[in-house]
Amino acid sequence: MGSTLSGSAPEADGRGVSLPVIQASPDSPPAFAWDSWYAGVGGRTIDIPEVKEYLRMIFEEQYPLFDGPVAPEQRRYSSPEEAAAAVKEKAREFGADLVGICEIGPEDMYRGRSVTERYAIAVGGRMLWRAFQVVPSRESAIECLRVYHALGETVVKLAAWVRSVGYACRVEHPIGDSNLLHVPIGLKAGFGELGRHGSIINPVLGPLFRMGSVITSLEMATDSPIDAGIAAFCDTCRACRIYCPAKAVPDARSPEAGKDHLGNDRYMVDTGRCFPYFTRHNYCSICLPVCVYHHKEWARDFEGHATALFPKVIMAEPPDPFDGISPVQRHRYPRLNRAQEI
Repeated sequence: MGSTLSGSAPEADGRGVSLPVIQASPDSPPAFAWDSWYAGVGGRTIDIPEVKEYLRMIFEEQYPLFDGPVAPEQRRYSSPEEAAAAVKEKAREFGADLVGICEIGPEDMYRGRSVTERYAIAVGGRMLWRAFQVVPSRESAIECLRVYHALGETVVKLAAWVRSVGYACRVEHPIGDSNLLHVPIGLKAGFGELGRHGSIINPVLGPLFRMGSVITSLEMATDSPIDAGIAAFCDTCRACRIYCPAKAVPDARSPEAGKDHLGNDRYMVDTGRCFPYFTRHNYCSICLPVCVYHHKEWARDFEGHATALFPKVIMAEPPDPFDGISPVQRHRYPRLNRAQEI
């Protein structure tokens, strides 16, 4: 789907060229209000030194590198296909395990946000399977932050390269402080299909990867969404629902949640159940390693470490659900097995 351009006044890129503004759809969700959610459930309770250090490096070392000078001369490419190939080669050189390109549309942004860049270069980073042998665990929590930092390095380096060849760009960091919704961008860029647990499942990497992007108006050939039968698999599999201790994963698709890229009603997780458990139990992540897509052929250690194909799952008693975020800050989600959707 191509971008819908708003009637807003054009903004200037790093070279002084006016660009039309793309406004978020009024139906888009608001950006996730992390501080309000944490405050509502009693604060941040996870205290792991390695997690704190990764967060420090992200905010103190990576964030200042989001911006930089744009080279005065633009490298010219013979075609959008050549430009896309060059970008993808660099993304992989800088550590991306997945890379795809799509046009940005109003449906791909958080409510109230806008961008002038036309394309998203989506990148994905693999999470280490051996860190998810026990979930939730200290090791799985550290791995979540490790991949955010590693993928942050990828997008920072890729953005610097894009600027070095004469094109303005913007970093959309994988940790989530961004204008774009990573999941819709990943689906459009061909990373996989939306799973019952709300994360993308890739045909090779399964659900154990994270995403970020660099957005720019460098003209590039785009990728397409895929249909690998994953959505149909999720319709018959219940693993993530069965092993969710918070009972936040739905049994059925939600027609009121809209359609995915294949025209299916979307699955929608109950955030009011998920988040309280997430904050108290090492960022949980149980729904990812228990996924059994494709007989778990993706569930192995790519560096040769001895691992099991199914994790040890620790299912503690869940805290009470929490829905106390103001309607302005709250995205839409179902109240599973308790009340009407909010």
